[in-house]
Amino acid sequence: MTTFKGIRGTAIQSVSSDPTNPEQGQIWYNSTTAQLKGYQTGGTWASGGNLGTARYGSGGAGTQTVAAAFGGAVGSLTASNATEEYDGTSWTAGGNLTTARYSLAGCGTQTVAAAFGGYTTVVTNATEEYDGTSWTAGGNLGTARRYLAGCGTQTVAAAFGGFTTATTNVTEEYNGTAWTAGGNLATGRFGLAGSGTQTVALAFGGKPVTGSTEEYDGTSWTAGGNLNTARYYLAGCGLQTTGLAFSGYTGTVLTPSTEEYNGTSWTVEGNMTTARSLLAASGTQTAGLGFGGYITAKVANTEEYTSGLQTRVINIS
Repeated sequence: MTTFKGIRGTAIQSVSSDPTNPEQGQIWYNSTTAQLKGYQTGGTWASGGNLGTARYGSGGAGTQTVAAAFGGAVGSLTASNATEEYDGTSWTAGGNLTTARYSLAGCGTQTVAAAFGGYTTVVTNATEEYDGTSWTAGGNLGTARRYLAGCGTQTVAAAFGGFTTATTNVTEEYNGTAWTAGGNLATGRFGLAGSGTQTVALAFGGKPVTGSTEEYDGTSWTAGGNLNTARYYLAGCGLQTTGLAFSGYTGTVLTPSTEEYNGTSWTVEGNMTTARSLLAASGTQTAGLGFGGYITAKVANTEEYTSGLQTRVINIS
């Protein structure tokens, strides 16, 4: 029978405290906490500062420590134009969107962001650009839609999927001035998430309920590895080969499930503390940010994701 000692060359040690400098793959038993632990790659969530205004269906841009949240629904389908900026600890007010809306998409950085699509009292094609202080009008989407996904930068962006009067597979590319047609998604969907750049993008999840992932090369979409948990109204961030998907709605329950993409397949990581749908995101696969969303009402919760080598409890039950 294969043993840990046979694989690693050493037995599992019983220690009273965790090692100060463990090696990758090392496993030990902590007799003080009565836990089997290991030092391995994995991801975990921790609480961040709450949004000043609870909301769902907002747009997001930036990194884990320099992020922006804009738009969203703050009441019973009441659209907001509020922007908030995150410094890694707390959110403060930024410049308001010109057009209040929710179920929009966003991309870019905190000081050079783009917001596009969404719903006011009707589906909108409006695009706005943020300079860290105020929003100004950009070129309109060719196809007005809500519950779409986006990625890229303010001047080199992509928008894909969404809902018009029906589910759409349309992709558009932005050059900082105007949107032009790109290659259509193979699977039309809304409530999906996206990551990456305009020419190296990733689309995943969505409704009809799916775990389908597609990869974009600037011209066409091709199939990637499916999410382990099919869902919609999820959030995502990162790049095409280092994507992060989290939370959302399976069609029956909210899920806190988090998954990392390596360009081929998704791996399940640590759950969000608060499962929710219609949340927004920013950051990378190793340093992600999830904020706002909907449980039974709008929420202000922010969570920060960290992935990499870390000490983890091993559950053998």
